[in-house]
Amino acid sequence: MSSAESAGVAPGRARLTGMRLLVVGAGTRSDPDFPAPPGNGRAIAVLAAREGAAVACADMDTAAANATVGLIEQERGRAFAMTADVADPAQCTNMVAEAHRSLGGLDGLVLNVGIGLGLRLDGTSATDWDQVFAVNLRAHFLACRAALPLLADDGAIVFVGSVAGLRPGSDSPAYDASKAALFGLCRQVSREGAPRNVRANLVVPGLIDTPMGRGASARRPRREETSRRVPLRRQGTAWEVAYATVFLLSGESSYITAQPLVVDGGLTTL
Repeated sequence: MSSAESAGVAPGRARLTGMRLLVVGAGTRSDPDFPAPPGNGRAIAVLAAREGAAVACADMDTAAANATVGLIEQERGRAFAMTADVADPAQCTNMVAEAHRSLGGLDGLVLNVGIGLGLRLDGTSATDWDQVFAVNLRAHFLACRAALPLLADDGAIVFVGSVAGLRPGSDSPAYDASKAALFGLCRQVSREGAPRNVRANLVVPGLIDTPMGRGASARRPRREETSRRVPLRRQGTAWEVAYATVFLLSGESSYITAQPLVVDGGLTTL
């Protein structure tokens, strides 16, 4: 049974009022299906704005970032678009500084970027490995290194990972390894942020119905068969990932840090 929250139509509750937030990976890749579901980053940005945050929407695809801003503005939220390729260290660092300057400060950071290249060990080149780690892990390190001194006290960082970091699941060793490494990076960021009450946590999505998820599922059995693997008998939505993220950004999670929050319908435990 779906809820207003899982469908992305529940009204805001002012949970992030006054927060200045940078969402990295706030666009959504194009999808031939219509109407296409949003990606996790777009849902996070839209929901955060609905909950009262001013949002810097960063993506390497300018049009995708602008489209997310358009959705936010339709709801009379506050947002602006930024273009950055997080595989480029300079762009990654400058993105954080620009968001801080344009927002007049920074209270939160969401890192929702990831790619998967290579198929199994024998189909993964060293170049594939390095490119995946540049986007899936190095970018997160660089963004956190730049953001931590700028974040206001009591700020929050949320990494968006994958259940592929908990168990094999993608057939891409670089993807699985990079997502597993996010747990360690999250713990280190949490430790360094703790003296100023800056928290860092990790949302761990499972099978989510997004354009990227549909692309991955195309290499596997039909979506209906995939859903039957999940104890709750369906794929999740990007909005359900977004609500978990908003919780970890908000004061509702003020005593939670260095923790994974798994959003997978019971897939990895049941």
